[in-house]
Amino acid sequence: MNCRDDQCDSIPTVSLHSRRGIITALASAAVLPPDLSLAATDASAEDERFMRIALDEARQADSPFGAVIVRDGQVLARGRNLRRTNDDPTAHGEMTAIRRCLADHGSAALQGSTLYTTGEPCVMCIGAILWCRVGRLVFAVSVEQLATTRDQIMISSADIAAKAPFVPIAITGGVLADEATQLFRMSPGVRRG
Repeated sequence: MNCRDDQCDSIPTVSLHSRRGIITALASAAVLPPDLSLAATDASAEDERFMRIALDEARQADSPFGAVIVRDGQVLARGRNLRRTNDDPTAHGEMTAIRRCLADHGSAALQGSTLYTTGEPCVMCIGAILWCRVGRLVFAVSVEQLATTRDQIMISSADIAAKAPFVPIAITGGVLADEATQLFRMSPGVRRG
């Protein structure tokens, strides 16, 4: 076997990973079936309070994705999915909340804030969350659970965050997941295949 630069001729190319990446991948691999409830074990009463605001936004959205950005216990911005309303495929709940926060408070307000969202952010949204230096992400329903009702890019927020070690972020999932799951099940999903 001829190996150099982390590659071997006799096996497919695989790059070596950091311990953090391996641990994140292993943690992300534990997926609950979509019909089982997923309750956040480290969620506080404050997390539930702000997630309820995100759920209220989701009830008014084109698709039940609602988001709220919080800093020091104060709501800075709210957002909901406006994809169809605005004919804008980037108008996800998280993006709408981020844009509103930027317009009303500037980018410094986002740094270290907490973003609550009813569905785990897609790749586009978690990228924006990381670039804005949001300090904590709290979601209700995971990407895997969302994929049972609508098309999803099957990459978790933790997977993306692990690729951006220069941006520390805490991620909590499963906050009020049962309530959010009911919203997603009642809403017509988007499937293209």
